[in-house]
Amino acid sequence: MKKIIKKTPLNSVHKKSGAKMIEFGGWEMPVRYKGIIAEHNVTREKAGIFDVSHMGEILINGDKALDELQYLVTNDVSRLKKGQILYTPMCNNSGGVVDDVLIYCKKEREVYLLVVNAANTDKDFEWIKDNIHQENVNVVNISDKTGQISLQGPFAEKILQKVADYNLKNMKHFWFEEDIEIKGVKCLVSRTGYTGEDGFEIYIPWERTELIWNLLLEIGKDNGLEPCGLGARDTLRLEACLPLYGHELRENLTPVAAGLTRFVKLDKGDFLGKDAIEEELSKGPEYKLVAFEMLERGIPRSGYKIVKDDDEVGFVTSGSYSPTLRKNVGLGYVKTEAAKTGEEIHILIRNKKVKAKIVKKPFYNREV
Repeated sequence: MKKIIKKTPLNSVHKKSGAKMIEFGGWEMPVRYKGIIAEHNVTREKAGIFDVSHMGEILINGDKALDELQYLVTNDVSRLKKGQILYTPMCNNSGGVVDDVLIYCKKEREVYLLVVNAANTDKDFEWIKDNIHQENVNVVNISDKTGQISLQGPFAEKILQKVADYNLKNMKHFWFEEDIEIKGVKCLVSRTGYTGEDGFEIYIPWERTELIWNLLLEIGKDNGLEPCGLGARDTLRLEACLPLYGHELRENLTPVAAGLTRFVKLDKGDFLGKDAIEEELSKGPEYKLVAFEMLERGIPRSGYKIVKDDDEVGFVTSGSYSPTLRKNVGLGYVKTEAAKTGEEIHILIRNKKVKAKIVKKPFYNREV
């Protein structure tokens, strides 16, 4: 049976613009336009615009919606006020990460929007439905009705403010506003992103996404705005040490090993994976996620073995050339006893040991 590749509402726009397209998470997506390094740098220095319409959106509502979400995820959803956003892992009974999600509080205790990873949308939708216990809680997958654009970089606010009927200076990090009008289109706008820069994610009715994309590119020209692909999105998030599902996050690894314990609230009551996570916290994880930079020539790739004193001690989850640092860097899981900042390790690249050093996370922190 022929595999069906999904397309975002901007698919034809990307192709007309000459973007190189690839298959990613079941979607045909642009990996680059002018080039990954150029797109990375423009986002760090000016502004980049990304098509993220492949991400999934799941609406959960009902008078017991909060109770159900508290059981589904590790973080404390009860802390959310209307208009606030929470990052959280969602785990299985053994503490492994099913996905990492953003929860948008549209109405306290009753209405929440979950933004999930593209490749996991269908899996997450079924997982949530299977683990909801209350009959009067509704779970609706609205991904096919929702386009999403990410506008990132130092000039993101200035560009978006030209067309948004809301004072964006009033929007704090990890908050959102509904019904912001852009070119007559009501959009949900959040101050979030996946690049390590200030920026916004704009949720748009599917059929109006192209209108908003073209408008932003046109009015952002004077501020150096450029369209960017998945390649730059990956190098940007890697520099900020933001995890990617399927790489740093997996169903056989817990939030403890991934260094996400701050997003696990053990005092909030029962939730999926709680017992397993508590046990791992008491014993200590076997592996820890570390950041490392290469001391010798070579780019670390996902799956490469990490070696110390001729013993295999871990594996690479992500790696690339860092355009900002101008050196090769990576993330990987290393046995806890070897996972110390400053420790020298080796990455096995084509059966050759290449020297690297564990460093403090993240590689990049923007100046505020």
